[in-house]
Amino acid sequence: MRIAILSRNENLYSTRRLKEAAEAKGHEVDIIDTLHCYMDITSNRPTVRYHGEELPKYDAIIPRIGASITFYGTAVARQFEMMGTFNINESVAISRSRDKLRSLQLLSRKGIGLPRTGFASKPDNIKDLIKNVGGAPLVIKLLEGTQGIGVVLADTAKAAESIIEAFMGLKANILVQEFIKEAGGADIRCLVVGDRVVAAMKRQGAEGEFRSNLHRGGSAEVVKLSKEERATAVNAAKAMGLSFCGVDLLRSHNGPMVMEVNSSPGLEGIETSTGLDVAGKVIEFIEKKAATATNKTRGKG
Repeated sequence: MRIAILSRNENLYSTRRLKEAAEAKGHEVDIIDTLHCYMDITSNRPTVRYHGEELPKYDAIIPRIGASITFYGTAVARQFEMMGTFNINESVAISRSRDKLRSLQLLSRKGIGLPRTGFASKPDNIKDLIKNVGGAPLVIKLLEGTQGIGVVLADTAKAAESIIEAFMGLKANILVQEFIKEAGGADIRCLVVGDRVVAAMKRQGAEGEFRSNLHRGGSAEVVKLSKEERATAVNAAKAMGLSFCGVDLLRSHNGPMVMEVNSSPGLEGIETSTGLDVAGKVIEFIEKKAATATNKTRGKG
């Protein structure tokens, strides 16, 4: 097969591993900088051009689209879909997962466990907004934040009011979310490929840090998942329409709760901590699906 990886940096661990895994199975792989693609939109023969030339026909694409280029990146992915190229994570699904509010609404509709969450633009009563998610301590998140940036823990109701007022003064969109104390500053990253969890790790926040992101000094170790946790991760991926994603879970007294579904999960942390060939599992899935599967949306909204 001929596979294109949409990535801004060919030296990133995840991009390199996906390329290596595909080439090890005999496939031809091109790494394409998403922002350097341009498209003929109105032609009756959709194409993508790159560095002055029309790109060849690919059997499949693997989009590695960063949050900062979601709009343009999904437009490029959509163009490939219109050309009939199999996309492991369709453009619509990526857009769903990047909209934190929309993703939580979709997960809630499917009955998937979530922390109690509030969203408001200009609430008449901030105290009631705080009360509605169970009171302090609580977590306040910027909708556009990534890798733990823009996530604040408010220990008291007074602190929560002040933080919410400050964010609103900046006209920022925020979520107010229940703090799951029993998680102990740890979460579980599940790597879902197709309809199963292929790897999982427990991420523990650094001492004094409630955020477990590895970028913020957290540590990772192999973890054994319960049947309920596996089902929750797979169902969350299905709710987003993603075939390859990271699902972040918290262990709570009320069962597993989904914190986020990431459409471009990093592979370094989970491959290093588990010793598993996650990139290889992604390529195996593409091998099974690319020849017969069709994009559900075919570039539609």
